[in-house]
Amino acid sequence: MTAMKDIRVEKVTVNMGVGQAGEELEKAITIMKNITSMQPVKTLCKVKQPTWGIRIGLAIGAKVTMRKKKAEDFLKEALKAKDNQLMQKNFDNQGNVGFGIKEYIDLPRAKYDPKLGIKGFDVLISLERPGFRVKRRKIGKKRIPLSHRVTKTEAIDFVSKKFGVEVQ
Repeated sequence: MTAMKDIRVEKVTVNMGVGQAGEELEKAITIMKNITSMQPVKTLCKVKQPTWGIRIGLAIGAKVTMRKKKAEDFLKEALKAKDNQLMQKNFDNQGNVGFGIKEYIDLPRAKYDPKLGIKGFDVLISLERPGFRVKRRKIGKKRIPLSHRVTKTEAIDFVSKKFGVEVQ
């Protein structure tokens, strides 16, 4: 395999949707700070839901984006919480992987805090090959050809070899 065909982890996004602002959101931000050791960003509501008391622009969740070594280290811990097993439906056709963890205390180094309660979160992984910058750059933006994109089977092979994950 050539160097341009090597697959790598571009980013890992940890997302926690609370559904409301206030005290619950602050607890979620504290939990995310503890498990990722990074400052989370609040996610804003894009759709109005009057029955739930949600309006556009209201902060209802938090997320952290990690890259490079920090992303891979966190990913190893998160996969241990899932017993190194993922389903095939966790993979999509664009080289992305997503799974949820029901309780943050399932992570090996997370400690339970009764003031924060039990909350779950989602882990989303974006895989790419070298050269994907051409679709994000400002000048001379181009499309990535189908032959260079990461397929579902390639993503499954990469995750199972690199992280020792069993895909069912």
